[in-house]
Amino acid sequence: MRRIDGIGAALRRLRISWNAVAKDRRGIAAVEFAILVPVLILMAVCTTDLGLAIYAKMRVEDSAEAGSGYAMLHGFDSTAISSAVTSAGNLSGLTASPAPAKFCGCPGSSGVSSTTCGMTCSSGNTAGTYVSASATYVHHTLMTYPIVPSRYTFVSNSTVRIK
Repeated sequence: MRRIDGIGAALRRLRISWNAVAKDRRGIAAVEFAILVPVLILMAVCTTDLGLAIYAKMRVEDSAEAGSGYAMLHGFDSTAISSAVTSAGNLSGLTASPAPAKFCGCPGSSGVSSTTCGMTCSSGNTAGTYVSASATYVHHTLMTYPIVPSRYTFVSNSTVRIK
């Protein structure tokens, strides 16, 4: 009988200590913190990843504009325009692709339409000489996401009239 009383007493002590643990609220903030920190870190990484992608897209657009700006100031030189595009972006892997192009065209509401040099446009003006500079960059995400591709190709094109 004594042995059964010993087990019963141990169970009573266990129940009393369990009730004390269940009523104790001192560690709840630590448990909440341990649950929320991984979620907050994941949100910060995803936000950073999105910000880096947007920044890369802006750099690609600026690079294409730098190429067309170079052509506007110095005239058409495919090699120099490509160099201006790649150096302006300051991104590893940025290319001046497709290559810079010089063409004659007439401006319209939907952009510049390519025509023969010296031809008269529908507006009555002579076709102008244009230079098109492009920049291409492949951005890789920091981590893989279930529904988002792990890489994006950003392409920007800028056209300027030089004559």
